[in-house]
Amino acid sequence: MSQLDSIPSNTHQSLKIRLASWRRTPIFYPLIGFIVVFIAMSTINDNFLTISNQANLVRQTSIIAIIAVGMSLAILTGGIDLSVGPVLALSGTVMAGLMVAGVPPSLAILLGVLVGAGFGAFNGFFVAFAGMPPIIVTLATMGIARGLGLIYTGGYPISGLPPEFAFFGRGSLAGIETPILIMISVYALGFLLLHHTATGRYLYAIGGNEEATRLSGIRVSRYKLLVYTLSGMTAAIAGLILTSRLMSGQPNAGIGFELDAIAAVVLGGAAITGGRGMILGTLVGAMLLGVLNNGLNLMGVSPYLQNVIKGLIILLAIYISRKRTP
Repeated sequence: MSQLDSIPSNTHQSLKIRLASWRRTPIFYPLIGFIVVFIAMSTINDNFLTISNQANLVRQTSIIAIIAVGMSLAILTGGIDLSVGPVLALSGTVMAGLMVAGVPPSLAILLGVLVGAGFGAFNGFFVAFAGMPPIIVTLATMGIARGLGLIYTGGYPISGLPPEFAFFGRGSLAGIETPILIMISVYALGFLLLHHTATGRYLYAIGGNEEATRLSGIRVSRYKLLVYTLSGMTAAIAGLILTSRLMSGQPNAGIGFELDAIAAVVLGGAAITGGRGMILGTLVGAMLLGVLNNGLNLMGVSPYLQNVIKGLIILLAIYISRKRTP
């Protein structure tokens, strides 16, 4: 009888240990926040839970969520990338311009993504090898990328894209919308990179203590270059989806997207100083931001007030992150 009586107690103790362990992970509080906000929005507005609105919510969130994967890598290493919005626009206009010029869509997409990756590598070079602060480098290249996009288009949208290109922003495969499939694929690759490769371990180490990582023989500059290249690439992939949705290359697209991506990463539990975070946390943070934006829009809240609300929530997330950082 004593053994039987001890089973419930042992099970209860095991559950308490697992819960305490889970609470220490970066994703715990973001997930709780997402659930609370989701339930609140569902209660406040009857249209929130409709299938059409939920599909629209995920579709709209996919663009910021994809950018946030690259931003996660930058923040994880103790850096930041402010150029992702303009890089998105530049890559999208390059794709559009090439297709209008007669280049096959597949090749135009590849070249557009390479433009984003190349711009990211440009950022990475100055951060990794010139030793310049990431916030200064990417602030400068933010203006460069935006200017190049405007020069390339003359300041006007590029329209007249081939109909098949709409698949990437408006199409579906096996009943799932293409932007969502692309987002899932990007997150799956990001998860594998961070949590199942040596590169991922090195990125965490760089953010935790860059000098100690360098002294241990790891070529920090090489991994920083990779991080910013991937950040530019994810911005270009997001540009592909947005350009396809609009069926035009918009040189002014992506304004403010870098702030939303940073917000998604921070809301996802990442430490803004680097060294701590999870790719799944970033996804939760992006979805939390998407639910908040969608719910406030349905409630008819002024966009100006929305910015105030989001800013306060981001400040709260950073405060909690700093409190939880050892």
